[in-house]
Amino acid sequence: MSKKNTPDPDEVALIEWCIEVEGFLVKAGATLREAQDYIEENAEWFTDQFYEGLTPEEAAKEALN
Repeated sequence: MSKKNTPDPDEVALIEWCIEVEGFLVKAGATLREAQDYIEENAEWFTDQFYEGLTPEEAAKEALN
């Protein structure tokens, strides 16, 4: 059987982490669309933060500074 349809666990964890970051950005005053666009535009930076071990809340705070 092929594993092509099996999602990469790291990718799934990153997506879930970004969804949490999105929530913190919205709590800080961004619209959902603004938060999603910001994360998408800065995907590489957020990916780095994820792998450096920042919590979603810490990453959102860093993004807002």
